[in-house]
Amino acid sequence: MSKKNTKYIFVTGGVTSSLGKGIVSASLGLLLKSRGFNVTIQKLDPYINIDPGTLNPYEHGECYVTDDGAETDLDLGHYERFLDSKTSQNNNVTTGKIYQTVIDKERKGDFLGKTVQVIPHITNEIKRRIKMLAKQNYDIIITEIGGTVGDIESLPYIESVRQLKWELGEHNSMVIHLTLLPYLASSGELKTKPSQHSVRQLMESGIQADVLVCRTEHIIPKEQRNKLAQFCNVALENVIECKDLETIYEVPLYLQKQDFDDVVLKTLNLKSEKQADLKDWKSFLKKYKNPKRSVEIALVGKYVSLQDSYKSIAESFIHAGADLETEVKIRWIYSGELDESNIEETFAGIDGILIAPGFGDRGIEGKISAAKYARENNIPLLGICLGMQIMTIEFARNVLGYKKANSMEFDTSTPEPVISLMEDQKNVVDKGGTMRLGAWKCSLKTGSKLNEIYGTKNISERHRHRYEFNSEFKDEFEKNGLVPTGFNPETELVETLELKDHPFYIGVQYHPEYKSTVASPHPLFKAFIKACTKK
Repeated sequence: MSKKNTKYIFVTGGVTSSLGKGIVSASLGLLLKSRGFNVTIQKLDPYINIDPGTLNPYEHGECYVTDDGAETDLDLGHYERFLDSKTSQNNNVTTGKIYQTVIDKERKGDFLGKTVQVIPHITNEIKRRIKMLAKQNYDIIITEIGGTVGDIESLPYIESVRQLKWELGEHNSMVIHLTLLPYLASSGELKTKPSQHSVRQLMESGIQADVLVCRTEHIIPKEQRNKLAQFCNVALENVIECKDLETIYEVPLYLQKQDFDDVVLKTLNLKSEKQADLKDWKSFLKKYKNPKRSVEIALVGKYVSLQDSYKSIAESFIHAGADLETEVKIRWIYSGELDESNIEETFAGIDGILIAPGFGDRGIEGKISAAKYARENNIPLLGICLGMQIMTIEFARNVLGYKKANSMEFDTSTPEPVISLMEDQKNVVDKGGTMRLGAWKCSLKTGSKLNEIYGTKNISERHRHRYEFNSEFKDEFEKNGLVPTGFNPETELVETLELKDHPFYIGVQYHPEYKSTVASPHPLFKAFIKACTKK
């Protein structure tokens, strides 16, 4: 079979960060996929961390995990949710990874005594990483470059794009520049000058943008469009408007109306007889915007002041809620301020509780109070990862009578370590990339609630944790009604817990939110929302 001629699209950002390069990239990916092309998206992150695994969620939002165990940027979650296809560790590259690889090669003597420099050694490694995905025979690879043009950290990436454009030849690559058109209320107009400067800065690095995507609060007047085209050396039809919308899921349709996919295909000299069929996407949006009922779910976590910390969970509620024609309102609750004295008031009128994942001992007692309240008041509860561990600690203390029960993560000398460290984790010193990560198999007990929810006995879900349910206590938990119902077939580690005689009280050690997409809402979130509507 002859190898495809892979085309490359580079997405850069200007004026300010957080403009939505990830959403624009994911939307473009969806449009091109629906035109019949095999597409993937990768993210180049300029920070020096090897990956976001050791970053506080307040720094960078949630850490997203792929099937192959890569801890990645949250934008990869958007790519998977929009494209309904899996990413891998090759889809997220950081400056830390680049430099680590180059330094390791230098130590081995691979550069034969040469002076190791940013150009060519760092840029060559960046180019190698960009082209690595082409081995999987994609038609189009979209590469999103994090940060903003002009950042010192981004310069090697921008230089690598310049070199690649030249090496790949005409019509084999293109650059989409995402920029901001600020609106000045005093004069009542959109200003194009910041975008002009941003494009000029890109040109100083040797790159001419082929398409300009303009984030804006208002529709761009014809005069401003002409001005942008003229001053930024871009064809008028290649100036694309990206207005603020009610939901990110409207972006693909908004871009499609402006023939964004046609503009891109023309630039890359690609033809497709197939028109973009977004019928299912429109159906999802229609159901999402016209719910028949609503539920309010309390999300109990310790990073709630930055909601991006729980991005995949919030999106999973949108996917499952739309599927069930139910609006899911999230009540964000900071576990650090939750205790027995304010719990009634905090959860007043709530239909369900989700105890969120996390690390460290801050806010733990508040989460334990939430689990107790849900258990005693028959409120549907879903515990994810640390959430399941919290349910374990609460049950051990208040039902089994182990008043000092705890996780070894919070108290290494607890006499009742109902959550303990896996044997292979006890001597781990490095924190990055050493947890139980990625897709692991789980075998569900026949007849269990989860077996019913999934409709199958054997499942595979993604993990990100270091501590586990301590199987020494398994029989006692089972005897008293909090039943381990899912096990890893190889290690026999407990993966899931279910409380008998409760409408919905389920804890899972894995992260179901990482596998929910628009096209395939996760069954566990659907079951949880259904239970909340019954409540």
